[in-house]
Amino acid sequence: MKIAVLVKQVPGRDGVLRPTADGSWFDEGEVAFETNEADTYALEEALQLCERAGGGEVVAVSLGPERVQKSLRDCLARGAGRAIHLLTEASTATDPYTTATRLAALLKTEGCDLILAGVQSDDLSSGQTPLLVGEFLGMATATLITATELLDGAIRVKQELEGGWCQWLTLPLPATLGIQTGINRPRYPTIKGIMGAKRKAIATVAAAELATAPPLQRLDHLFVPRKEKRTVMIEGSADEAASRLVAILKNDLKVL
Repeated sequence: MKIAVLVKQVPGRDGVLRPTADGSWFDEGEVAFETNEADTYALEEALQLCERAGGGEVVAVSLGPERVQKSLRDCLARGAGRAIHLLTEASTATDPYTTATRLAALLKTEGCDLILAGVQSDDLSSGQTPLLVGEFLGMATATLITATELLDGAIRVKQELEGGWCQWLTLPLPATLGIQTGINRPRYPTIKGIMGAKRKAIATVAAAELATAPPLQRLDHLFVPRKEKRTVMIEGSADEAASRLVAILKNDLKVL
């Protein structure tokens, strides 16, 4: 059983994002980066699947600049066997389609039984990349997964639907899954795991070496929304003021 886990490094939630002067991205010097929370659940699920299967290999895979290796070391400390860093030169927004083509080209030679990833990232929240990777590799795909059960040559998964509904699906292996936050309790790195992670390999592959498709979307401009405060004085009798207030709440603010 070989499971690849797609991991993304994202800006920390406590950081303040300040756009660059040209609006092309944000100033990374003022932001601390961390592993995407949903991906930590995907990693834990991969580790548990291998444990229940009696063995296997978990490979952490991430695309990004040099700083991404910190997140990969964290994955190794939590129990991943090895890591692959798809190195990019710049820290800029990436199109999910282009990202998925690169990841699929990289993973095509790995022969994975499963590819897991968090259901979405904390920064852009597109939720597209793992499903596109599975599609490019010709795998069965599903997202919003809240439970997994390995079968002979297949995997049974519980998928979250709208309105509190869920459904069970059986997918043939190999498969790609988007793991929902809360499916498990991610383990913390132990001292032994942290020390062992320093000896585990991180293979580096230049993203430019992999064939990629033209992006289907682009970031035109990044900016902080303007905050405006407007005060409206409602005059007249109590009945007139109440009628005017209801009209504003209903027609202008759309809260009624």
